[in-house]
Amino acid sequence: MPVTAKLRYLRIAPRKVRLVTDLVRGKSVLEAQTILNFTTKRAALPLLKLLKQAISNAKNTLQLTEDNFYISKITVDEGPKLKRWMPRARGQVSEIQKKTSHITLILEEVTKKPKKVKEAKKVEKVEKIKILKKEKPKLRPEIVLPRPKVEREVKRVFRRKAF
Repeated sequence: MPVTAKLRYLRIAPRKVRLVTDLVRGKSVLEAQTILNFTTKRAALPLLKLLKQAISNAKNTLQLTEDNFYISKITVDEGPKLKRWMPRARGQVSEIQKKTSHITLILEEVTKKPKKVKEAKKVEKVEKIKILKKEKPKLRPEIVLPRPKVEREVKRVFRRKAF
């Protein structure tokens, strides 16, 4: 069952937050916490708090352990912009946009697949490769004739004057 946590109106531009979210997307919860602890970006601390919030939601509402979770989906959307003005030359003014972010984090449980299925697929692949190798006829290398050497003169179009 997916567990969702949201962080809204974070006063960091979404473009900068996405750099950090790309580091932890698809990772296990413990691995993501370690990455966020050692990341020097400013968005790492709010993301770590959001991850801890999602873990505590899973523990308290669903009574699940944090070892079985991984970050299945994490999105960063653009929030409202705070618009400020900066005086410029000749009485003009330019707009400054202070951007905000909305972050959505979804955790899901790890589902384990049986390993026997993977081993059977590997055996089938190996057999197919052996069959393909047997079917291909071996070709003799063709005789390669040396190309005649053509002398090409280098024609100078531009000559720099000597000083």
